[in-house]
Amino acid sequence: MNANDAAVSIIVPVRNEAGNIEPLIKEIAQALDGQWPFEVVYVNDGSSDGTEAELKRLMTQYSWLRRVRHKQSCGQSAAVRSGVTAARAPLVVTLDGDGQNDPAFIPAMLRALETGSPCVGLIAGQRVRRKSGGFKMLQSRIANTVRGAVLRDGTRDTGCGLNAFRRDVFLRLPYFDGLHRFLPALVKREGYDIGYVDVVDRPRGAGVSNYGMWDRLWVGILDLAGVWWLIRRKKRIPEISED
Repeated sequence: MNANDAAVSIIVPVRNEAGNIEPLIKEIAQALDGQWPFEVVYVNDGSSDGTEAELKRLMTQYSWLRRVRHKQSCGQSAAVRSGVTAARAPLVVTLDGDGQNDPAFIPAMLRALETGSPCVGLIAGQRVRRKSGGFKMLQSRIANTVRGAVLRDGTRDTGCGLNAFRRDVFLRLPYFDGLHRFLPALVKREGYDIGYVDVVDRPRGAGVSNYGMWDRLWVGILDLAGVWWLIRRKKRIPEISED
């Protein structure tokens, strides 16, 4: 199978995840093989370990594997956008590169997206039985509660990296650093419905987390205020008739 024939693009942003790449690629292939023509696009977000060498090695084995590289780390939202921009398929699935998102749930998300066509723009993964530590789970619960109260996006969990959406819908969204944490609210702002699939969270594979809370807390508060403003300022595009 060639990436040019893909019906689905799987986008995986990574930074210093060399030990997790090959196991995750094999799981993605197992989940999708024979169901959808697919490509896998890894976005190397300025890694300083063996991530780049590992991707180059695996690209010689899998014709459907592609790589986009940031020379410097630009963050998860930038990596997701770079991957979606490079994607060749109309349907896109994103998942984290640390192995915590199980690719076995991708088929259910794609079926939900296809079944909901054309009014459903996003299928959001909702984590259950999370494997993160208690403090990290508390952080996530507080963030989701505050976000839900302010944006009223009807989403229990926006921290899950496993999402399926239409490429053209994503590319209409206003881009900013932190975009990936507000996908449901922004997709609803464009007039689309949101679907949900419960996914089982897994422990991280190799390595350590590249994302913490305190270094993004205040930025997250500013992002929340900005998204609230965007939703409030959204105007309906007038229907035009011409004689």
